[in-house]
Amino acid sequence: MLDALGDPTRRAIFELLAAGPRSVAEIAADLPVSRPAVSQHLKVLKDATLVSSTAVGTRRVYTLDPHGLAAVRGYFDQFWQQALAAFAHAAENPPEEEQ
Repeated sequence: MLDALGDPTRRAIFELLAAGPRSVAEIAADLPVSRPAVSQHLKVLKDATLVSSTAVGTRRVYTLDPHGLAAVRGYFDQFWQQALAAFAHAAENPPEEEQ
């Protein structure tokens, strides 16, 4: 999943979708890339389970996938928990001052 977000264009698409569902045309209108390029980036994001799509009439509308977001959050939460534990340990065990 993180590899999929490593590309700046895919990250921009991901951030646009965080604001709400969009079609390929709507995404492409906000980026300096073509519709086919947006579609290719969306495929990578979809394969990484970061976005999902639904058919609305003759077009597909893309949204962030809550399951993929939960997995990314879980990945980063482990580091946050480690940082909090290290902070708590440091606060409870301050270094002795030299005299």
